[in-house]
Amino acid sequence: MKTTLTLLFVFAALPAWAEDYACLIEPMQTLKLAASVTGVVESVKVDRGDRVTKGQLLAQLDSAVEAANLQIAQLRSTNDTEIASGQAKVEFLSRKASRNEKLRNSTDFVSQTQLEETASDAKVAVAQLHQAQLNFGQAKLEAARAEGQLKQRQILSPVDGVVTERTLGQGEYLNDQAHILTLAQMNPLRIEAFLPISVYGHIKIGDMADILPEDPVGGLYQAKVTVVDRVFDAASSTIGVRLELPNPDLALPAGIHCHVRFRPAS
Repeated sequence: MKTTLTLLFVFAALPAWAEDYACLIEPMQTLKLAASVTGVVESVKVDRGDRVTKGQLLAQLDSAVEAANLQIAQLRSTNDTEIASGQAKVEFLSRKASRNEKLRNSTDFVSQTQLEETASDAKVAVAQLHQAQLNFGQAKLEAARAEGQLKQRQILSPVDGVVTERTLGQGEYLNDQAHILTLAQMNPLRIEAFLPISVYGHIKIGDMADILPEDPVGGLYQAKVTVVDRVFDAASSTIGVRLELPNPDLALPAGIHCHVRFRPAS
């Protein structure tokens, strides 16, 4: 009798809203990937069902011209011969102007005209050196631009995820309305639940909940509340709640029904 009373007391202590609710496990986001420019697809390195990691090269447009332009720009950006030559010329003419000035002050061996000419040559050499330095800096910027243009023809994975669709293959043309791959971000997963409005005020952002995927997945996982809607659905008298479920090894699939069990506040 004592045990029965204790169980009844614990059950009565639970709030009425603390029960299981239906939910759905979904990818955090679904992305349709394409290059920022149009062109012929040179290669697609993944296919439907493949796991990908952030930064992985997924596809490449034909980029022979862009690669050649990058090589030319990089060659120019490392050629500082003009600067070295200009520096040597400035140093030589500066010394010459200094010697002529000393000779002009001590003797009349150097005319005023010669003195002015050497001083002018030194100033011109300084200006030419400055122009060479500007050209060298511009060459570096052009190399960076060429590298950016080459990267525009590459498709890198923005997230860890799974390829769910491949729409184009090698040799096909990618226009500005098409995409090559569809990618589902699988870490973290998104849990969507629509709960009766009676739970409003009891569930807050940051609360933890247990997620129980339906068979054949099964198991028990922990998720955190990230969104509690402030606009109710009047027709169904429900409120939307979103949770995030860590899935670092991508072991859990998406697109499966589940139950969410919120933990009553202690």
